[in-house]
Amino acid sequence: MLVVAALGGNALLRRGEPLTAEAQRTNVAGAAAALAQIIRAGHRLVITHGNGPQIGLLALQGAAYKPDEAFPLDVLGAETDGMIGYMIEQALENALGHDRAVATLLTQIEVDPKDPAFDRPTKFIGPVYDKAEAERLAEARGWSIAADGAHWRRVVPSPMPMDIPDLRVLQLLLAQDVTLICAGGGGIPVVRRADGSLIGVEAVIDKDHATALLAHKLNADALLLLTDVEAVFRDFGTDAQSAIRHLSPEDAVRLDLPDGSMAPKVAAAATFVSDRDRFACVGRLEDALAMLEGRAGTMIANT
Repeated sequence: MLVVAALGGNALLRRGEPLTAEAQRTNVAGAAAALAQIIRAGHRLVITHGNGPQIGLLALQGAAYKPDEAFPLDVLGAETDGMIGYMIEQALENALGHDRAVATLLTQIEVDPKDPAFDRPTKFIGPVYDKAEAERLAEARGWSIAADGAHWRRVVPSPMPMDIPDLRVLQLLLAQDVTLICAGGGGIPVVRRADGSLIGVEAVIDKDHATALLAHKLNADALLLLTDVEAVFRDFGTDAQSAIRHLSPEDAVRLDLPDGSMAPKVAAAATFVSDRDRFACVGRLEDALAMLEGRAGTMIANT
């Protein structure tokens, strides 16, 4: 079975942890142990990951330079993909005893330059602030900001992914039984110019939607959206909350879920499943193999 697994931010940095290399290495080691179980069970694996905290940190570092010297978000996204991919690649090789080929590929993802998301930033990046500090930074640096729970964060455009220019390279590597780490942080956002050439744009693509597109293009059998919550819940955060174990794609898109967390995961899962004979699962990273085997998480599939 070909499995595409998306690692949420918890794979690299748990909420409240410092954004240090040591903290990320510790969390990535745990993620690699869970993912290695899928490979040992005989499945082929493609891994994607988020990059919100990391790209936000690099953007803050860039703010120390003159405005016209700071690197744009597409370049910062490529930097985070290399950094995070390296950590996952090394940890997974260690978990597998260095007997499998593992490779990280920086992956361009094409978006529509006319996507309305460019006028309505929604993607959270970087650290959390209280409202007053966020407003001060927004004024000083020209940011857009939005509430993220009880805190405030910078938000940037998040256009929908349309195509994967690097797909042929990914397919060649998969044909050689390489375990892939790719499309990190939703991929590097690019647009196609009138002459057919590609150029990067200021955006961060949603990881879950990019992963669903990748899984579809690779004709994967299963999509795992791995987070720190055991399943999709009805009435989450209330005394009446209850885990949902099975959903059809139609029922999945009708759920009223938080926009910044579970909603894009469920929407991406429903898009991947559509009317095809394949399934998606949302749940905890440590339950990855159990989710694949139908013993944990929320499964989205045609009944």
